[in-house]
Amino acid sequence: MKEIKNFAEFNAVQNQSKPVLLDFYADWCGPCRALLPTVEKLADKHSDDFIIQKINVDTFPELAGQFGVRSIPALFVLKNGKIAESLVGYKSEVELENILQGHLEAA
Repeated sequence: MKEIKNFAEFNAVQNQSKPVLLDFYADWCGPCRALLPTVEKLADKHSDDFIIQKINVDTFPELAGQFGVRSIPALFVLKNGKIAESLVGYKSEVELENILQGHLEAA
């Protein structure tokens, strides 16, 4: 799973035709570390349908601010460059899978 490091990378991801799942996290965040294996697994599983990338709030606070991130982990589903859904806190693999499937079925 790739990490977005600058606005150019974010703009390239945001303007894709596939839906995007952004995972805002920090290395020191326990729930973020607990969520990471699940997000990585889903990134592999849905690589044909979704773009799933992570953003470290400590190294890229500007983008976290742009999304209004106040708590982490924070997950955002983007469709056509717009926020379609936002989630805060740890989510199970089943919860995230259902969310991804819902956005694929609505496409």
